Amino acid sequence: MLIEIDSRSGFCHGVVSAIAKAEEELGGSAPLYCLGDIVHNSDEVERLERRGLKTITHSDLEHLRGVKVLLRAHGEPPSTYASAAERGIDIIDATCPVVLKLQQRIKHTFDTAPDTTQIVIYGKPGHAEVNGLVGQTGGKAIVVQHKADLDRVDFSRDIELYSQTTKSLEGFREIIDEINRRRSPGITFNSYDTICRQVANRVDHLREFAASHCVVLFVSGAKSSNGRVLYGKCREVNPRTHLISNATEVDPDWFSNAASVGVCGATSTPRWLMEQVRDKVKTLIENSGNHETK
Repeated sequence: MLIEIDSRSGFCHGVVSAIAKAEEELGGSAPLYCLGDIVHNSDEVERLERRGLKTITHSDLEHLRGVKVLLRAHGEPPSTYASAAERGIDIIDATCPVVLKLQQRIKHTFDTAPDTTQIVIYGKPGHAEVNGLVGQTGGKAIVVQHKADLDRVDFSRDIELYSQTTKSLEGFREIIDEINRRRSPGITFNSYDTICRQVANRVDHLREFAASHCVVLFVSGAKSSNGRVLYGKCREVNPRTHLISNATEVDPDWFSNAASVGVCGATSTPRWLMEQVRDKVKTLIENSGNHETK
């Protein structure tokens, strides 16, 4: 049996950088706090917490003074930076460069025409990245995740559309088409494709990977919205795709009559976790035939 880990699965560049910054700071003597889970994967969060990283909420931030706080790759609204400055908190900013650039673009659009232009963000309401984007507009941006959400948009006013960096290109195009269908004649509508290609380009690749194996184990944390989307794409082409959080959830019954097993994951899934899953599969089938690992 061939057991293969997808070489393109796992952390995106933004997450890699954030974790590297955390590990660098954890080598010092001062405690390090992280505002929210550093990544939407509980196993990786627990690994870093064992090294001393303390995960906090925005409410916790209000009670801290003079400490170091890491801002994860998702980014934060301006209010977080202001709150930290008031409390003498040293910010370790690990905002993904792609997200940071998007924040700056939205802020520029809002500052240029705050009263005449509607800023619409295609994204998941309440998502950490989206909260940071909406914060650039003083809370005035309209967040839409589905076409029905566009009922909140005034189609007689100018519209500037942006996207959360991890949303799907297909969904973004559907929102564009619906706005074009509903907007009043003469209004200005601009859309900006701000989806990260490192994430978006994984969809086609993962579909090919899933189709090339008899059984697929998709490793992802329960909090990862990106993971749920990518898992769904794999399952569309391979019904024998299973969503698991870690190696403890692997079921030996899944591998009956399977010639190959593919292990893949979300942008929030660490490589070491996929390796543990591969090793668990290897252990389960090693007495039932030959195997090859990659």
